[in-house]
Amino acid sequence: MSVNITFLGGTGTVTGSKYLVQHDGKKLLVDCGLFQGYKQLRLRNWNPMPVTPTDIDAVILTHAHLDHSGYVPLLYRQGYRGQIHATPATCDLCAILLPDSGHIQEEDAAFLNRHGYTKHDPAMPLYGKHDALLSLQLLKPERETKTFSPIPGWKATFTTAGHILGAASVLIEVAGRRILFSGDLGRPDDMIMNPPAPPPDADTVLIESTYGNREHPHENIMAELAPALKRVAARGGVAVVPVFAVGRAQALLHAIALMKERGEIPHGLPIFLDSPMAVHTTDLFQRHPDAHRLDTDALKGLKHVATMIESTEESKALSKRHGPMVILAASGMATGGRVLHHLAHYLPDHRNMVILTGYQAPGTRGATIASGGALLRMHGQDVAVHAEVVQLQSSSAHADATQLIGWLGQMKNKPDQVYVVHGEPEASDALRQRIERDLNWRAIVPEHGSTWPT
Repeated sequence: MSVNITFLGGTGTVTGSKYLVQHDGKKLLVDCGLFQGYKQLRLRNWNPMPVTPTDIDAVILTHAHLDHSGYVPLLYRQGYRGQIHATPATCDLCAILLPDSGHIQEEDAAFLNRHGYTKHDPAMPLYGKHDALLSLQLLKPERETKTFSPIPGWKATFTTAGHILGAASVLIEVAGRRILFSGDLGRPDDMIMNPPAPPPDADTVLIESTYGNREHPHENIMAELAPALKRVAARGGVAVVPVFAVGRAQALLHAIALMKERGEIPHGLPIFLDSPMAVHTTDLFQRHPDAHRLDTDALKGLKHVATMIESTEESKALSKRHGPMVILAASGMATGGRVLHHLAHYLPDHRNMVILTGYQAPGTRGATIASGGALLRMHGQDVAVHAEVVQLQSSSAHADATQLIGWLGQMKNKPDQVYVVHGEPEASDALRQRIERDLNWRAIVPEHGSTWPT
């Protein structure tokens, strides 16, 4: 019997990653992510999955970012009780991210209901913190490079992908076929994360394409960040930095610590990390020392360069402070969380600054800011954007197009088929063309909901 893959997400978009592998009546779901960005994508989160959750035999997560793991609590609420296999660091991160995601959704729904900023009566969260906490009991940690069996007769092996703590590529072996899921690949030259491991040989490869049509600049993050922070400090402004609580928050703190140590930015410039999730994630770097490049001294610098804000009261108190100061807050694409309140407060003042640090998916508030939008819609109101907007080009945690081709090119033997996923249409098709041209491999960009053989 054949082995098929159904693309339930992560096609035509960088969000909602879900890939259903089927053979002989058995079903394995690789990644279980939320759709983000445009409303028509977010509405997919509310639609029933094409597969009944109770019919899924096992789930594997490549990493903990919500576009790969954020649907897990909903899957649990819909009756799934099988195991969810992930690396130890991914399990630890999910224990932070998933309850936080449920909490934010509950808070946002309550805010909309309290202020009447909703067409629904009442607005409801997709899932809550309690759902997320219950779903964590399904997580099963699996060590990298050690083969495990998610379904009897099936094999799976994680290898390092870089990108964030615990991120992995995964090789699935079933019915004589070898299927490699790249997951989100990091950069070989990332400041804090280890480089991706060379890929094993496979018959079928699913390769991410977030930056499939772009190249990262040669300059490092400090060369971009230092002038921006000096500018905003000199005019007494506030820099609001939407960050991904896992990965980019820690990379920025590391860069800021180094810049202060070298005198490249004012040593007394106050830095605040206003994200309990990012604070707790920073602690995990000490628990998983082999998963990153940072030594003990660097980890200390990471912890001490910023004031860690955890309570809501502390977060609100920041708005009473005067600049200059820098506030790092989740989420990285300004889709929710505390950063929205800081943006609403500081965007209207031209002395202030917004620093965008990573990929901004189309349809997100981050993408609106990046495109020069004059108004930003938040909590049912339009906020004027007068603050200076800086988009860092060198801070991405994703491999660029040449690095993706380089990773694929390390395979000893040519795969039968490459599926280009997890990218906007232009990026995915650009990478498809490069795979065909540079590697002479067969590559296609699958459509959402389509089923293909391995």
